[in-house]
Amino acid sequence: MKKYFADYAAQTMGVSAGQLLAVVKLLNEGNTVPFISRYRKEATGNMDEVKVFAAEKLLKQYNELEERKQTVLQTIEEQGKLTEELRKRIGEICDMTALEDLYLPYKPKRRTRAMTARENGLEPLALLILQQKPFHIETEAEKWICEAYPSAEEVIQGACDIIAEMISEDAGVREALRRLYVRSAVIASKAAKGKEEEGANYRDYFNYSEPLFRCKSHRLMAVLRGEKEGFLKVKISVDEDQAVEIITRKYV
Repeated sequence: MKKYFADYAAQTMGVSAGQLLAVVKLLNEGNTVPFISRYRKEATGNMDEVKVFAAEKLLKQYNELEERKQTVLQTIEEQGKLTEELRKRIGEICDMTALEDLYLPYKPKRRTRAMTARENGLEPLALLILQQKPFHIETEAEKWICEAYPSAEEVIQGACDIIAEMISEDAGVREALRRLYVRSAVIASKAAKGKEEEGANYRDYFNYSEPLFRCKSHRLMAVLRGEKEGFLKVKISVDEDQAVEIITRKYV
């Protein structure tokens, strides 16, 4: 296990990196969690079975993360876009979600409107718009009129498609929005139209709303089960003004 992850995992568990690495060594040698926790206390600093099990789980996450990183690095390198700075950032990531966020702009994807706009040379206009310097956008857009975008209005829309994709793939914005959801998202459900009688078992959730972080696991499972069975319509939302403010701070 590399130092970057050992330090992160040890802090997560509330143990020293030395203790964690001792457990990792024992696990890699084929020892089981019960054996380590009972008979290798001198090596682990008296870590109990719960901590050793947590270390085993983090070791599995680490191995999966490292394997995924190799795929990500190879894909980006094949595109000719792998810089030393990007390689370093990927190397320091400790979380699979953060890795996928960083990889998203480089990940092979289905054809998008932004892709079409880029292929038709509209990215310079998108970047110019993002600079927010004074200029006459219609006049500027006329320079990019082409067969695929035969009017200034369509050119501007194409540039906006590029900007929208750039924002949606921004790892920093995605992480900030994810924190907003964790902090203040509200889960709400109502009866699916015409399913009130058939879905009577879910009547408690026909007019239900609660902050997501307060939603107990049994209620969340019931709501999601009701949605899966077609008896409930479920929505998870945050304050749109706060979400827009997060994006605005980065791009405006």
